[in-house]
Amino acid sequence: MKICIFGAGAIGGYMGAKLAQAGAEVSLVARGPHLAAMQANGLRLIEEDGEIAVPVNASENAEDLGPQDYVIVTLKAHSVPPVVDRMQPLIGPDTTIVSGVNGVPWWYFHKIGGPLEGTRLSTVDPGNAQWDGFGPDRVLGCVVYPAAEVIEPGVVKHIEGNRFSLGEPDGSRSDRALALSKTLSAAGLKAPVRPKLRDEIWVKLWGNLSFNPISALTHATLDVLCTDPGTRAVARAMMLEAQEIAEKLGVRFPIDVDRRIDGGAAVGAHRTSMLQDLDQGRPMEIDALVASVQELGRITGTATPIIDTVLALVQLRARTAGLYQ
Repeated sequence: MKICIFGAGAIGGYMGAKLAQAGAEVSLVARGPHLAAMQANGLRLIEEDGEIAVPVNASENAEDLGPQDYVIVTLKAHSVPPVVDRMQPLIGPDTTIVSGVNGVPWWYFHKIGGPLEGTRLSTVDPGNAQWDGFGPDRVLGCVVYPAAEVIEPGVVKHIEGNRFSLGEPDGSRSDRALALSKTLSAAGLKAPVRPKLRDEIWVKLWGNLSFNPISALTHATLDVLCTDPGTRAVARAMMLEAQEIAEKLGVRFPIDVDRRIDGGAAVGAHRTSMLQDLDQGRPMEIDALVASVQELGRITGTATPIIDTVLALVQLRARTAGLYQ
């Protein structure tokens, strides 16, 4: 089984190091000093119980790696459409694209059934770049839970979590999903195959939709924004609007809004990824996390006044920083 991780930063690097340590045939696509360090010295992974250094097959060019059985995409959502053409050398007749990207996935309405079957989402797949360039039949969904960071080129620090939930758009336990699950499990990762991955997507999205933009606007850490009465109320209102949309799409939430917010508070003084991107001058992942939910509100005929307000504010904040088009 040939596996390529496209976007081997923190999460991709963590997964790649675990797979390489387990002897899997894995390659990594990365760039810049991080790539140069991995090519020169291998990939170092620091975990709570120690660290490993593994040699890895890493390149900036997909042409160097050839067709794969699985291409696991771990880029920020806005970074994927511009590189679909670059990924084509990795794709053979039977290649599976594993979408390990935050937010509402571009394939959301593939094999969902009903009147919205095949609906495209312009906020996450402008110009249908992924729908046309990959083809939705290739996709295997993935919800990413680990937290990790690149602390220096070629060095990834694992912070918490090791679960990568997998799921077919039609909910089946396919051979390709089970085979990848087995390989990831052999590398010490949790990789359950879920029959209703969209439910899991929404539980994670609940937090990303609200906590990320509020933190970028206030510079507050999770423990603060989840317990301050004002920002908690804003997050709660956003999440309730999102819940109404999701339930119209057949999603069932296993927990309620307040428990989800309490879970965010329990993480502690964590700076969300959107706040980190703002601080470090990187493009902010606004469309997949927030604008996509607004788009789904329009599709389902659901009013989203609080989401609309927060989205407008964080878009302008990002534009003034030169981090959002």
